[in-house]
Amino acid sequence: MRKIGFLFLALLALTTACNSGAKPEETKEAKVETKRIVSLSGSITEIIYAVGSQKELIGVDVTSTYPEAAEKLTNLGHVRKLAVESLLALNPTHVVMLEDEVSPDLKSKLKQAKIELVTFKHPNSVEDAKSLVKEVAKWLGKAEASEAIVAKIDTDIQKLEKLGKKPKVLFVYARGAGTLMVAGENTPLEKMIVLAGGENAGKGFTDFKPLTSESVIAANPDVILMFTSGAQSLGPDGIFNVPGVNATNAGKNKALIQMDGQLLSGFGPRVADALTELNKEFKKVK
Repeated sequence: MRKIGFLFLALLALTTACNSGAKPEETKEAKVETKRIVSLSGSITEIIYAVGSQKELIGVDVTSTYPEAAEKLTNLGHVRKLAVESLLALNPTHVVMLEDEVSPDLKSKLKQAKIELVTFKHPNSVEDAKSLVKEVAKWLGKAEASEAIVAKIDTDIQKLEKLGKKPKVLFVYARGAGTLMVAGENTPLEKMIVLAGGENAGKGFTDFKPLTSESVIAANPDVILMFTSGAQSLGPDGIFNVPGVNATNAGKNKALIQMDGQLLSGFGPRVADALTELNKEFKKVK
């Protein structure tokens, strides 16, 4: 009877173990979620690399140009011209992007495919950049890694040199000679110009407006700031061939600053690097 009792208890223990699910080792492994991430934002892509989660990244958008390793991943093009089928072919578990760039079609198809869409607020300032770093890192399970990144942003900004004379800076967005826009007040570009020690020459209007010869002469910038891609779309010294520009201080001195668009306006983990570069360039302005 005693042997039968022991046998019963052994069988009961085995049954309980089977009903409880996986072994302790298997349970531990099951808690680790393996993500297959498609990032449709250059800023988010940078953060994924910065916190060390790049192994989970399988696809990116056209703005994901940094770091260089990101350009080796499958590029799905511009988020607003995205071929959803190409994205689905990568078999992602998550798609991450900025909330104001989600199209109804993309949202619907991701829901149908049971792919999780994760969105973050569009960053337009240094504070936004720091918040984005923290939020993306937290989502990735790397909250601690964000602390050093944010601390470096603050430290680098504190190191910016105060300029004796603030150069008047006009940001010009270009996509060939047919599309020329200038940045006004309360724009993200104005924030970068001011933080780097300059003064925005685009006054009296908000957002962006078309560049005209009258407006550029009235603004009379000391230097023109452009995305490198925009400057190149106008050809060599092309901005100085635009009517009115040569009549300004910037035109007379051929003063032009070109910067990578994602670096200058991405408001990601390199935002302080962009300000440092701008600050150095502003010191050269006559």
